[in-house]
Amino acid sequence: MSCFYATPAASTFARYAVIVSSLPRSTPESQNVSASAISDFATALGGLDSVHSMMVLRHGKVVGEQWWTPGGPDIPHVMWSLSKSFTSTAVGLVISDGLLSLDDRIVDLLPEDVPAEIDANLAALSVRHLLTMTSGHASESLPDSDRGADTNWARHALAQPLEFEPGSRFVYNSGATYLLSAIVQRLTGETVLDYLTPRIFEPLGITGPTWEQSPQGITVGAWGLSIRTEDVARFGQLYLQHGQWEGAQLVPADWVSQATSRQVSNEGSSDQPDWIQGYGFQFWQCRFGAFRGDGKDGQFCIVMPEQDAVVVLTAELTDMRAELDLVWAHILPGMQ
Repeated sequence: MSCFYATPAASTFARYAVIVSSLPRSTPESQNVSASAISDFATALGGLDSVHSMMVLRHGKVVGEQWWTPGGPDIPHVMWSLSKSFTSTAVGLVISDGLLSLDDRIVDLLPEDVPAEIDANLAALSVRHLLTMTSGHASESLPDSDRGADTNWARHALAQPLEFEPGSRFVYNSGATYLLSAIVQRLTGETVLDYLTPRIFEPLGITGPTWEQSPQGITVGAWGLSIRTEDVARFGQLYLQHGQWEGAQLVPADWVSQATSRQVSNEGSSDQPDWIQGYGFQFWQCRFGAFRGDGKDGQFCIVMPEQDAVVVLTAELTDMRAELDLVWAHILPGMQ
């Protein structure tokens, strides 16, 4: 286990600064955060099965960070479905460029991938429905078991029946996010990774991101992004700052507001309290006024606007609720 608590006098700080281009560091107390809350949080996380890293930001400064083997500050980590929030950002930028709108129909955007017979539900399917996981599918439209049967994943996803009217029901569906990635690539001529690199990754100081591709060379979008813990923290801070970074408006503030607010209800889709607070544009609503991107095995980017804070976690565990509950138990009350 390696641990770095950000104090300028700490002997490890200079070593850390050499490893990556760092966000500003600060003592917890100087940002009105209880140092014992940070310490207790790290201890509690260490008691879970296979947490790899944590980072806590307050007022734009890192006030606590820790890594557990095999994690490390310079080691990229797979984000799983936290990747979806980055894909959403790409969609927002394409919309701001005037190439797309929320109500554009998928049959018009991906005409070569739709089936020969288009029913009323498919005809009504829009970008908004994909973003909010209300496509009308009753289950995952891009399941592992069938994905290899057709190298055209967009065609496969669109061939699955839409059992519900689009917009009427929340069903978490990675196929919807993949379709968004395919749309971005069709409209811009670039993969989502290449499109985001000069617009988001480079301005934020995120170097060397990698992202899995489908057999057709399309960024998967729904999963597969690998970046470092601090890279995720930068992304969370960007959204906390309403899309601004170092004086530049990287993401339109209106998009940030829409993407991170409750667009649809997801009540009844889970028995976990933080998974039924509502869903935005590939962002989850949390309790306590927060929102997040999250991914399988415990990847979290939690943004807490009321506390002006960001919490990032990476892991390889099954009980994601346990991680999130520790944020509410330790970090939330530790912020004055």
